[in-house]
Amino acid sequence: MNRVNDIRLSEEVLREKEAQYCSHGDTVHYSPVPKFFQGCEGSFLYDRDDKPYLDLQMWYSAVNFGYRNKQIVGAVTAQLEQLPQLACQYLHEEKVLVAERLATECHRAFGMGGRIQFNVGGSQAIEDSMKLVRNATGKSLFMAFMGGYHGRTLGTSEITSSYRYRRRFGHFSNRAHFVPFPYCFRCPYGMKLESCNYYCTDQVERLFETEFNSFWDAKAEEPEFIAFYVEPVQGTGGYVVPPPDYFRRLKTILDERKILLVDDEIQMGFFRTGKFWGIEHFGVKPNIVVFGKALTNGLNPISGLWAEERLISPQAFPPGSTHSTFSSNTLGTAAALATLQWIEQQDYERTVAESGAYFLQQLEDLKKRHAVIGDVAGLGLALRIEVTQADGFTPNKALTDRIFESGLAGGIPTSRGPMGLVLDVGGYYKNVFTLAPCLDITKGEIDLAIELLDWLFTHCAGEL
Repeated sequence: MNRVNDIRLSEEVLREKEAQYCSHGDTVHYSPVPKFFQGCEGSFLYDRDDKPYLDLQMWYSAVNFGYRNKQIVGAVTAQLEQLPQLACQYLHEEKVLVAERLATECHRAFGMGGRIQFNVGGSQAIEDSMKLVRNATGKSLFMAFMGGYHGRTLGTSEITSSYRYRRRFGHFSNRAHFVPFPYCFRCPYGMKLESCNYYCTDQVERLFETEFNSFWDAKAEEPEFIAFYVEPVQGTGGYVVPPPDYFRRLKTILDERKILLVDDEIQMGFFRTGKFWGIEHFGVKPNIVVFGKALTNGLNPISGLWAEERLISPQAFPPGSTHSTFSSNTLGTAAALATLQWIEQQDYERTVAESGAYFLQQLEDLKKRHAVIGDVAGLGLALRIEVTQADGFTPNKALTDRIFESGLAGGIPTSRGPMGLVLDVGGYYKNVFTLAPCLDITKGEIDLAIELLDWLFTHCAGEL
């Protein structure tokens, strides 16, 4: 990597300025000493000394198609020269074509017509979905999963299960009822998949058995909770993959009780799991799909949603129902169109499945060498490593943190020379490495990832 310039402030000076002028309200200071980076390419980040770090989180799955992807960057550069700015009050070609492609993918996947509404960030798109639901039903009580994550705005924090996101800010008006996610490694009911007969979906169905459960008025045939927000694979919750028939059983219950299914694809969409939409693996049809992150490969914050026609037609959701100044900006839609064109030129359904299977097998072998790895699993290239005590089950946050920090410290000896490793930590106990590598990751880079992880587990476990 070439440095952007040769005249730079020292890291010490920058840290002093950051300490004085930057809020600590975001997630940067989860790390005691946040890392500076100044370059990127493909699957790698580069620090201020041009030292490489293999990235296994790719900006929380926002850069699915590689850093500095030339085709996508080129489209943004061209748009900068032609139409870099335009108020969202007006139309431009890229917006229409992106909407067409996304709506076409939803029609292919779900067999329903619908429309696209754009916004800026994932949380804002989730809030737009809340507007659609409330507008269509006149109700504002939702259901969601324990371990689910849908954002940290006032509205979205109400359907994100972590109380700490709400504690200091109070409640808004969308308070959710949370039910356990089918987390089979840590089954909340203490059961095993091979013998439970989906006991967890039975517990959801029981909520509607009588009027005294408060969820259903049998005489009016009307639910109190009107939409269920799901992630096809839980993201921040630890890349937990549900058992294969779970969502089909859940959808049957929801349909019987007239409850909408809202599919949050912000992390799992755009082939992270090996399908365009993660929910496609489970054979159900959502009423609303929310997307973001990888739509522009991280080059511009564009998000949005697809909803079936009856919810989002101009008659149901007229002009002015929602708005954001930058929601369909020209640079973002140019990046999105280029990203979708890039996807069309690849064969990700095949290659992600193959790479994911190879990566998962290497993780299984890694688990055999380290007793402190309790579980590895994945769907496509959404993979997880659950770090435990030597008993293979008790969460081990201390070791997880140690490995995370050691990876960012860099200098790990590998067959390619000294290297760093960028990981992301999630899970109910903050003891899970959620792996979201570049979808074009090579077999050699997967082998390098295992080499780095093997070294980190060996040395960090020995230091605690």
